[in-house]
Amino acid sequence: MTPAWTTLPDLASRRLGGGVPWANDEFFAERENLIKPEPAVFQTYTFGHKGQVYDGWETRRRREPGVDQAIVRLGVAGVVRGVIVDTAFFKGNFPVEASVEARAVEGYPSAEELVATQWHTIVSRGKLAGDTENFFDVDSDRRWTHVRLTIYPDGGVARLRVHGEPIADPRLLIGSVDLAALENGGEILDASNVFYSKPTNLISPGFAAVMGDGWETARRRDDGNDWVLLRLAAEGVLTLAELDTSHFKGNAPGWASLSGCGERVDDPSAWFPLLPRTRLQPDTRHRFLLDVAQPVKHVRLDVFPDGGMARLRLTGAPTDAGRSSLLRRWFNTLPADHAMAVFDNKAIVDARPLDADQPLPHALSTLLR
Repeated sequence: MTPAWTTLPDLASRRLGGGVPWANDEFFAERENLIKPEPAVFQTYTFGHKGQVYDGWETRRRREPGVDQAIVRLGVAGVVRGVIVDTAFFKGNFPVEASVEARAVEGYPSAEELVATQWHTIVSRGKLAGDTENFFDVDSDRRWTHVRLTIYPDGGVARLRVHGEPIADPRLLIGSVDLAALENGGEILDASNVFYSKPTNLISPGFAAVMGDGWETARRRDDGNDWVLLRLAAEGVLTLAELDTSHFKGNAPGWASLSGCGERVDDPSAWFPLLPRTRLQPDTRHRFLLDVAQPVKHVRLDVFPDGGMARLRLTGAPTDAGRSSLLRRWFNTLPADHAMAVFDNKAIVDARPLDADQPLPHALSTLLR
């Protein structure tokens, strides 16, 4: 059975800005292949000057004791819930075992600095099968910025998927921001239909490259309509909505609407309109000013009757309560060494976790300004 955490975004994906700054060996195949968003492919009898070309990361055969490693910078920092070590097409040359460690750092360290830092195990050394998605649960409630894959003793891994919950750095969310954005902590909670592609694409960074990089539903054959429910990164007052149907030409929705509410998602009376049912055009970025002063924490996008949407952007300013909640979650999930690097105060670090009714420490409350 596929673990439930696979529905969470892949924090390491190149699509979210992930990178592979270092590997100790990549003789046969480049380390950057590990974080390609698309599945690995294979063509028989495709040889380069070093042998069969593989769509993955592959090291040379070891003739001395040791292990091979690759460091991945997460495109979006967050709490990791599960890892997939995918050995697709590696059959006689996959590693016997693997482990995964994690680290949270300030700023943008060099590859050399990352290699020298202290790492924390999130996946203990375990067996791998060849040509297989190997699933590993992660039991950690900390926010990580990097992971390190270790393979024993050598071999090839096609993809490394790091599924988890994004947690934005609130110090970077100043003024009006996209409160729906995945990288800011927005989250898709539910959708009426995910036949062609995942609604998480709606809130991913950048523009959609192709139609498949958005959210598209099956064709409806009834009188209903399709929808997506999302939780904003923080409670806020929305001022601008962008509904982007780029690449959807014969399959864009005819109309769309937006509604919002606070916490009571299951109470129909708690919802109120943000954008009335509005006509859309195919292959177009639509931008609409919103004139609703009431704060929202959840938003529902309805499309009529069905079709595809490339991106949904919801710009607004977090309320004080929303920003406080964001700060608490970020603060509570910082690993101790990262928290010390941020605050340089052991008393503040030891005060965690902060409950919702506890006042913020002064060093943290100043970030609300």
